[in-house]
Amino acid sequence: MIFARDKSQMCNNLLQYAHVYAWGREHGRKVISMRFSYKYQYFHICHTSLTGFGWYLFAKYMAALKLLPTASFKHSDCDRAALERKMLRHKHIVVSGWNVRFYDLFLKYRKEICELFTLDEQYTAPVKAKMPPSVMSSAVETSLALGVHIRRGDYAQWQNGQYYFDDAVYAAHINRFAELHPGKTIHVFLSTNDSQVSAEAYQQSCPKVVIHHFKGSAPEDLFMLSECDYLIGPPSTFSLVAAMYRDIPLYRMDVADEQQMTPESFRLFDYWFRRIL
Repeated sequence: MIFARDKSQMCNNLLQYAHVYAWGREHGRKVISMRFSYKYQYFHICHTSLTGFGWYLFAKYMAALKLLPTASFKHSDCDRAALERKMLRHKHIVVSGWNVRFYDLFLKYRKEICELFTLDEQYTAPVKAKMPPSVMSSAVETSLALGVHIRRGDYAQWQNGQYYFDDAVYAAHINRFAELHPGKTIHVFLSTNDSQVSAEAYQQSCPKVVIHHFKGSAPEDLFMLSECDYLIGPPSTFSLVAAMYRDIPLYRMDVADEQQMTPESFRLFDYWFRRIL
């Protein structure tokens, strides 16, 4: 049994667990998520038999008492080959750390991973009810749904605030996207952790698109983004995971200059998830 353990936020935990799950799947090992056993109870995985608070407590205290070995991928320069040999050597082990990476196996079992992290209906139904029918219907070819992830909060300090963009930068990117898709009705869906974001202000700055701001919870916003046709936002695992479900083209705002956005700069999940910052 492999117990996947980590800290940090929801989508970081999701990706870290998924790498461990894929490795376990390849080697015929069951993998339990310690994090999703008690936190972020929004997904199908949280209702499975191997995901529960009892398993979390068992692994936590067994590891603390040194009765379970640990393979720690905490540091970016860790010896991954040695840690993988340790995982193979022990029947029961805790695997922790953000830097656990099995990219090819992740892609191999991606469909199963997406199924495990299917969001519960209580979070998807409210979003479906709010999204315009023209957006939800693939038969409507004149409309495009653009999901915009406006990340604030901790981004004021993360990477020295390099990706903490103001509303003018996001609005410029939305307008640039509209320029790249003339003749389309573009519905823009805002997802943000900043309570001061105003749909009305964005609508004034972006008159050629239709702005929507549902002010949903984190799982609702994740589902909303996953239903869009395109995504833009700064480097973030939140928008990356949203892109994962349906392989949505994602433009990562590595710089503030919206002119860097071209049709070719929208890339799929398998490109971006190998380039997480």
